[in-house]
Amino acid sequence: MEFDRYEGAYLKQSVRLICGVDEAGRGPLAGPVAVGAVIPDLARLIAAVNDSKKLSDKKRRIIYPQIIENAIAYKTVFAEPDEIDRVNILNATKACMYDAVTSLFPLPEMVLIDAVKIELPYPVRALIHGDALSYCIAAASILAKVERDDKMIAYAEQYPEYGFEEHKGYGTAHHIAMLKKYGPCPIHRRSFIKNFFPDESFR
Repeated sequence: MEFDRYEGAYLKQSVRLICGVDEAGRGPLAGPVAVGAVIPDLARLIAAVNDSKKLSDKKRRIIYPQIIENAIAYKTVFAEPDEIDRVNILNATKACMYDAVTSLFPLPEMVLIDAVKIELPYPVRALIHGDALSYCIAAASILAKVERDDKMIAYAEQYPEYGFEEHKGYGTAHHIAMLKKYGPCPIHRRSFIKNFFPDESFR
């Protein structure tokens, strides 16, 4: 991935600790939202890093340990469904982003975030489609996606009737059919599924 337009410009200003931030799982009906924050070693680029959505699951899982090994610092933070229902998905995502970045050591000198604007005690730049434009954000997107997928696969063993291992909580036809058949389980986002149950009150 070419990164001269963003990371390259900061490197020319002697900014070395550039943190990428991205989320996975804002849209699903079930499960947490995950936020990855990573400060890669930009002197040792991983050639295959790209927007996680453009990579197969197999490819992401090959790259994931390389990102961890290469990282100067990294952190993944999750907001569970009850928090998403309580504060809404955008605020839950922003809180995860704040917690992930401020948990890093060493602390970043610059933060690049995919689309979302948040206040941090460091310089921040939000990039539309940042996971396709920034190496650091792309690395964070892979971190968040793989770790969230692993959580959903684990939940599939606990709640096998919904098929979480296949759709990871997204609103596929099969997931919606199983949701209507069995009703919600504890990891469903009540604020996301209420339209499927207009006569029910989820509290």
